[in-house]
Amino acid sequence: MYKFYDFPLSGNCYKVRLLLTQLGIPFETINVDILQQETSLPDFLQKNPNGKVPVLEIEPGTFLTESNSILLYLAEGTALLPTAKLDRIQVMQWLFFEQFSLGANLSRPRFWISVTQQAEKFASLIQYHQRLGNVALQVMEQHLAERSFFVNEQYTIADIALYAYTHRATEGGYDMSPFPKIADWCRLVRSQPQYVSLAAI
Repeated sequence: MYKFYDFPLSGNCYKVRLLLTQLGIPFETINVDILQQETSLPDFLQKNPNGKVPVLEIEPGTFLTESNSILLYLAEGTALLPTAKLDRIQVMQWLFFEQFSLGANLSRPRFWISVTQQAEKFASLIQYHQRLGNVALQVMEQHLAERSFFVNEQYTIADIALYAYTHRATEGGYDMSPFPKIADWCRLVRSQPQYVSLAAI
């Protein structure tokens, strides 16, 4: 059975937890408290020298890191990762977009505002990330103008990756009212079989 090293409030961990559940893959959860710096302990660093969750142990001593890489591994051979070349590349394109343009810009304000409640201390950084995050959200809104999902009208790991932090963006101080297509898409993601929620802050 897979062992999943998880921080329940993390959107990156949530991606993996959601996919494991939707694919019906059994796994054991081991919670790692990043607020207590448990990812910096020597035992954890042997699993991921980068000192971050999520980590998925797929067999004893074999660890996968980086949330979107784990999604690709788990989705291989399933309907959530298309086999057609162009569709597959477009899924990867959105995974790269999520990591570079969206994820950090949504997750960091959320972490400072809602998780650690240090909004005043990090106010300038929050504004910086929100500016970039709103640009990324607008890209998504435009893409969804005539689509239900992000790739070829089917639910894929691209949707899972993009959904993780987007659906909780208000916890990072974002006004989501300018993004009605994103709201529609979020409702569609929540309607998928075996959906599970991200832990409440």
